[in-house]
Amino acid sequence: MSASTIPESLPAAPAYGTRSVGDVLTSAAAVLGVPGYENLLKLPAARRVCVVMVDGLGLSLLKKRGGHAPFLKGFLPKARTLSASFPTTTVASLASLGTGLPPGRHGLVGYDVLDPGQDKVVNMLGSWDAGVDPLQWQPYPTVLEKAAEHVSVATVSLPRFADSALTRAALRGGTFIPATGVHARVSAAVDALAGADRMLMYLYWNELDKAGHRYGAASSEWGNQLEELDSALKRLVARVPAGTLVVLTADHGMVDVPVSQRFDFSAQPELVDGVRHTAGEPRMVHLYLEPDAAEGTQDRLKTAWQDAYGTRAWIFTRDEAVRAGYFGPEVDESVLPRIGDLMVAAREPIALYDTRRVAASALEVNGQHGSLTRAECEVPLLILAAPEPSTRKQSRPQKALG
Repeated sequence: MSASTIPESLPAAPAYGTRSVGDVLTSAAAVLGVPGYENLLKLPAARRVCVVMVDGLGLSLLKKRGGHAPFLKGFLPKARTLSASFPTTTVASLASLGTGLPPGRHGLVGYDVLDPGQDKVVNMLGSWDAGVDPLQWQPYPTVLEKAAEHVSVATVSLPRFADSALTRAALRGGTFIPATGVHARVSAAVDALAGADRMLMYLYWNELDKAGHRYGAASSEWGNQLEELDSALKRLVARVPAGTLVVLTADHGMVDVPVSQRFDFSAQPELVDGVRHTAGEPRMVHLYLEPDAAEGTQDRLKTAWQDAYGTRAWIFTRDEAVRAGYFGPEVDESVLPRIGDLMVAAREPIALYDTRRVAASALEVNGQHGSLTRAECEVPLLILAAPEPSTRKQSRPQKALG
């Protein structure tokens, strides 16, 4: 298939290598003079860079719920729009952030995906299979690893992520500083930055995403978590030492899905006939065919899915996804079989489940992500603090932007 035969109805691919979440940490490393990286995002010069990753803070959500975040709202006029990785799920975007690579290279191509070697679906977030070695699944060096050879490097995050499989796969390197509460993370970050002349820091927030999944992004609970985040970041910016650049981004946005729009596709035999495994997210389903599937099975399945959901979802093959650049300009040979033969990406507020393999509690999730809509794909890049131009040579008070 040539590029010209990619279905015209498919949305554009993420802007890998120009303005994506995968370009944030690499640009920050370049600011600090780490060799091998380019400051693609044109971040300002600084001696310390703190990259704040807020799980689930899509740009459209920040704009819509900005009344709960007066501090962050002040930066919206100068906000830049970045692309999340595809699928728009935490593992794909955090792995891109941590490695600087698109999913087709780092190989974390979904919340859960097929492990071809074991012929089983494995989780890529908090429940990695014992048969999956994070260092073999994602063998490329991380930005934090390479930066640690030249400057101080620290991660401030929840204690349970210190040695998690995802951390080992994509965010390994430097010193891990555990801190549980929101304000404890701010204090830990400030102390670490103050103790280093040059530092690259990764600071992670997951509370917003958790609230969105449980209550929905339109909920008062989500707004309360945004207020908490806003207060903490205001405190962070007020306390970081001079010469510090504070940058905020996110891994994906979120779409609220009504109960009436959550569907069990496994109840429709024509949608799973010839399918060996299902995986992915409720808004971005991977379908893996039986190895001995009859000729024409993929075309038949695609037609069946188009008949069932074609006006409400984008339905495309692995080859079409690769040609469209969804997983980046290149896909490693080892990664290709981890991607579904057929994929279904929601374009309306719907969620699709295979209840033969997921717990009933999965259908209770309100906020969802994973697909190609702007609400899920577009994330902010906010420069919350930057050194005064003269502090590149001498120390002066920190400048808070906005």
